[in-house]
Amino acid sequence: MSDISETLIELLQQVDTPTVCNAIEVAEGKRGFDRFTRGTLLAADPALPAICGFARTARIRALAPPDDAPEAVRERRMNYYRYMAEGPRPAVAVIEDLDHPDCIGAYWGEINTQVHKGFGLSGAFTNGVMRDLGDLAPAFQVLAGSIGPSHGFVHIVDFDQPVALFGLQVAPGEFVHADRHGAVVVPEEVLPRLADAIHKMQSSEALVLGPAREPGFNFEKFKAAWEAFERARV
Repeated sequence: MSDISETLIELLQQVDTPTVCNAIEVAEGKRGFDRFTRGTLLAADPALPAICGFARTARIRALAPPDDAPEAVRERRMNYYRYMAEGPRPAVAVIEDLDHPDCIGAYWGEINTQVHKGFGLSGAFTNGVMRDLGDLAPAFQVLAGSIGPSHGFVHIVDFDQPVALFGLQVAPGEFVHADRHGAVVVPEEVLPRLADAIHKMQSSEALVLGPAREPGFNFEKFKAAWEAFERARV
C-alpha cells in the first residue's frame, strides 16, 4: 500500500507507539500482535513526536572497510541516496547495522539527518549508532541502538531489502510507527481501520482514566469504571 490519508497521518503523529500497538489489537479483534521491537531504543530527542511512514530500508557495516572497489562503493552510495529520495511519502529510513551488537560507526549525524530530512523522510530507525546529538537536523527523530563518536568505516552494504532490528523484521514499503518506546509494523490490512480503532481505544480508556483522576477516587468507583471499560471493549 502506498496511499494513506492525511487525516490518518496527522492522527498517527499525535499518538505514541504503545497506543498504535494497542489499537492494532483492537482493529484485529484479538490480543497477540507481535510485530514490535524488543529491547530499548535511544531517542535523539525524546520530546519529538512519533515518526511514521513507509519503510525505506538499507543495511550498513562500519567495523572494517568495504571489500569492493572504490568506484563500486561510490555508485552504491549514490544509488542508495536516490532510493531514499524517491518512493511514497511519508517515509522512514529503516537501517540495519550488520555489525550489531558490536556497532561502532555512527551513520546518523548532522549531515545524514539533514540530507534525509531534505529528501522528505520523517525520521530514522536503526539498531546502529548515532552522534552529533546537539547538531542533528531539527525535528528529525533518530531512534538508534547506541551513541558513539566515530563513523568508523561505515558504508552501505545494500538497500531495498528486508532488514531486522531489535527482533523486528521490516520489509521495504511496510508501514512503520516508532517513538522512544520502540517501533511497530502496522499490517497493511489494518491501516484502513486504524483511525477508528485508536478512537475506540481512547474512548474506552477514558472510562477508567477520567474517574481515576478525580478527587475521591476509591475502589468502588474503580470497580464501576472498570466494568464500564470492559463493556466498551466488547
